[in-house]
Amino acid sequence: MSSSSNNNNSSEKPPGEDGEPHFALLRAGILGLVFFLATCGNLFFLGTLWKKRKRNTKRTQLFLLHLCLADLVVAFFQVLPQFLMEITHRFRGTDFLCRSVKYLQVVGMFASTYMIVAMTIDRYHAVCKPMVSFLKGSFRRSLSIGAAWIISLAFSSPQISIFSLQEVEENRFDCWATFIEPWGSRIYITWISLSVFILPAVIVLYCQIRICTTIYFNMKRKALQAGRAGTKGGGVSNAMMKTVKMTFVIIMTYTVCWSPFFVVQLWSVWSPSSAPTQGPMFAIIMLLASLNSCTNPWIYLYYS
Repeated sequence: MSSSSNNNNSSEKPPGEDGEPHFALLRAGILGLVFFLATCGNLFFLGTLWKKRKRNTKRTQLFLLHLCLADLVVAFFQVLPQFLMEITHRFRGTDFLCRSVKYLQVVGMFASTYMIVAMTIDRYHAVCKPMVSFLKGSFRRSLSIGAAWIISLAFSSPQISIFSLQEVEENRFDCWATFIEPWGSRIYITWISLSVFILPAVIVLYCQIRICTTIYFNMKRKALQAGRAGTKGGGVSNAMMKTVKMTFVIIMTYTVCWSPFFVVQLWSVWSPSSAPTQGPMFAIIMLLASLNSCTNPWIYLYYS
């Protein structure tokens, strides 16, 4: 598969050699634009975070900083290599570079996902367990961010042994994957989909449901108390609501951008004969996944 996928097989044609040179050029142009927007957007937001570093919003800023860094990893090691391969029609580099790029591609995917999970869990503790969050918040935040990076680095390690520089044709080398057939690619892609997308989605969904129900019942309870006392009811602070909304929008954007990618990945290994792994629709799905690293910094800026 092309774009930022983790699975390649020998039956595929290299980018630009499928009889559609104009479409390959369009893909390269879009990838170049995505890389430019993702890099500029995230660097601009890092500058904004630096200017606001002395304000009393370090809890959210810390998570956004690491989300920004994860998106830059995606831009430089997922979008940029694919952009270069669309231009050159194949991977041009050493075996070490091949393994390193494929490893860092998945590190970026894991880091973006698990940083969102860590931020959502932090919001869950802040809303649903405020006293525990206040007493242990700083330590828990540092621990969750560190764990997100460690998991990302560890879970991406199979890429180093799966991918290598191989001679796919006479005197023609490319960065390709080798699996134990016929079940190797199925197990690996299924595991990647579970660990990068499905399991985090379940955790995030649970936290968001608990957050929403807690806010609803809290506001309802305060409204009833205020009605009895004849005063105006209070609720969750504006800053808290803004952060919760931002987290929700980030999660929804991630889901919209990445869910088609993982659906096609699973489809391609479990039912390859019917999977849409060629043509414009497939290219759009692959490009949509990369687009997530462009949208995040503007979401951060809007809510910050």
